[in-house]
Amino acid sequence: MPRPLDIACLQTRPMPDFASALSEATSLAEAAVESGAELLFLPEYCGGLRTDAGRIAPPVAPEAEHPVLAGLSDLAARLGVWINVGSIAVAGPGEKFLNRGYMIDNTGKVRGRYDKIHLFDVTLSKSEVYRESDSVAPGEEAVIHDTPKARIGHTICYDLRFPELFRCLAQGGAEIIICPAAFTRLTGAAHWHVLNRARAIETTRFIVSACATGEIEGGGASYGHSLILSPWGEILADGGEKPGVVQARIDLDQVAATEARIPSLANGQPFRHAKDVTRFSAA
Repeated sequence: MPRPLDIACLQTRPMPDFASALSEATSLAEAAVESGAELLFLPEYCGGLRTDAGRIAPPVAPEAEHPVLAGLSDLAARLGVWINVGSIAVAGPGEKFLNRGYMIDNTGKVRGRYDKIHLFDVTLSKSEVYRESDSVAPGEEAVIHDTPKARIGHTICYDLRFPELFRCLAQGGAEIIICPAAFTRLTGAAHWHVLNRARAIETTRFIVSACATGEIEGGGASYGHSLILSPWGEILADGGEKPGVVQARIDLDQVAATEARIPSLANGQPFRHAKDVTRFSAA
C-alpha cells in the first residue's frame, strides 16, 4: 500500500536580518502549500545569516523571543502544515549561540529541537576561512522527529560529512533524513551532490536537503541546489541556483522496499577500531 507524501524544500537566500529572512520564507511557504506541499523544509540559518571576517555572524535571539521562530510558528498554524526550521541562531551558553533546528506542527507548536553536532571549522583558501566553533556551541544528541507524516532524522550542513550520524538515525527508525544547509559554493560544487547521494544509498532512506542560495552579506555565498533524493540515491528534485520551491511527491513505502533489496543496515558487523587493529610489516 503506497504511502504518498508531497514535500517541499524552500530554497531561500541568506538574508542579513530577521525581518527579511521571515519575509523570504513566508512567501515561499505560501507558494509551496498552494502547490500541494504537506511538509515544508527550510535551510540552515534560515532566520538570517551574515559573516564578519570569516566568522559566522547571524542575527541571534533567545528562543522564547526569537522573531523568526515565532513568525514561522504562526505561519505553520495559518497554513495548516508542519514546517521544519532547518536552523536559526539561538542564544546559547556564555557568549556563544546554538545552531538549532526545529520541527513545528500544524498548530504552530514546537515539537522537536536539534542542535548541530559537527561545526564547520575549515580553511578553504587564504581568503575563505570559516570557524563556526568560535561562535557556536555544539550539540550532543542525535534527534528524530515523530510526525503524523513520517519519522524524520535531523542533521545540519557539515553533519553531511559524518555518515555514522546518518546510519544512527536510519537504525533509529528515521524514514526521511534531512540536512538543511548553507553549503559554500566551492564545497557545494565539489561535494554536495555526491555526499547527499552517498548518504541516501548508505542508509536506504529519503534524503531531503534544503540549501540556501546566493551571496552572504559580509562575504561568501551559498550553493543552492536543494535536493530531494530517493532511498536508491536517485535525485527526485534539484533546486538549481535560484530561490524558489523545490517539490516532489514521494512514497514512504520505498524505504522498506529499498532496504529489503540492499540490507546494509542489517548486515553491518562489529569490528575493532583502527587504532587497535593488528599491523603487519613487510618481510
